[in-house]
Order: sequence, then structure tokens, then C-alpha cells
Amino acid sequence: MTQDADLRRRILDASAELLESEGLAALSLREVARRAGVSHQAPYHHFKDRESILAELVTEGFERLAKRLAHANDQAGALGVRGALLESCRSYVGFALGYPGRFRIMCRPEVVDLARFEAAQVASDQAFAELERMVVLVHGRADDALVSQHWAQVHGLACLILDGGLGVRLPGARARRDHVRQSLERYVDTVLGKAAAP
Repeated sequence: MTQDADLRRRILDASAELLESEGLAALSLREVARRAGVSHQAPYHHFKDRESILAELVTEGFERLAKRLAHANDQAGALGVRGALLESCRSYVGFALGYPGRFRIMCRPEVVDLARFEAAQVASDQAFAELERMVVLVHGRADDALVSQHWAQVHGLACLILDGGLGVRLPGARARRDHVRQSLERYVDTVLGKAAAP
């Protein structure tokens, strides 16, 4: 890695750490520079503005999510449809709970306008394609309603734990893990029951 690329990576890593530890409101280019140990002007040599840094973090987030979902989909042959669907759901919610700061900005166009950042849009499309792929595995087709149903289940559960009432009711990591497991198993069984019906 060149010195220039290394500096860019340090700025991104400092931004990601700040986003996860203190949230979006705390992320300024000056604070990122301080945490990265560079001059306050250094981030501007690599990123036009704050949104450009956030767009890079969103891109990486969608790439990681797409990779996790693709791995789950690839398990359909070995685990069966139920096992792969459950793994896909766990992968989505697990990503959200593992990277809450990043997850919170990935679907917020007022924070990062994907239309302005091609790489972020491509990565988002890849993750969505893996959601569609799972729906096809389960239902044999992927219309908008079926994809929305699946996406709403996993995204909604993650949001309720991170920022909603479930987070308050389930303050401990173990309680959250147990709830996620039980909720997703029940969801998967319900979906497969419906899929099997005439």
C-alpha cells in the first residue's frame, strides 16, 4: 500500500471508529483528522466533504453485507432452503448489530445520496440482489411484495433492537441473541409454511 493509500485508509478507519463509538453527529472532518493523527486539512486531499467519507463507509458496509448474504445463499445446497434462509436472516441482523453506526446510515438518503456515489449504489444493488436471490430460493420467484416482506422482517428487527423498544426491553447481549434466534426461527417456519401451501 502506498503512503497516499495508507493515509486514505487511516482516515476511513478513524471515521468508522468514530461513527461506531460516538455516532453520526460526532463525525466531523476535523475530529476524523485528530483521531487519524493528521493535519485538519489532510482529509480534504482524499475526500471532498463529510458525505464523501460516509459514502465510502456505506459502500464498504453494503459490500460486507452482500458478501454475508451471498455466503448464506450459497449454503442452500448443503443446509437446505430452511437452513440457508435462517442463515441469511442471521447474517443481515448480525451485520446490523455488529456495525450499528454503519448500518444506521446505509439506508438514509439524506445522509448519503446513493445517486451521487456510483460505487455505493453498485454495492447497495449487490446486497439487494442477494436478498432477491434468497426470496427466489424460497418462493421460486421474487416479486416486489415478497422481497419487501423479507427485507422488512430482517431490517425491522435490527432497527427495533438498535433504536426501538426491543433495545430497551432487551438490554443485554445474551437476551438480544436469544430473541433474534427465536424471532428468526419463527419467521422462517412461518414463511416456509406459507410457501408450502397451495
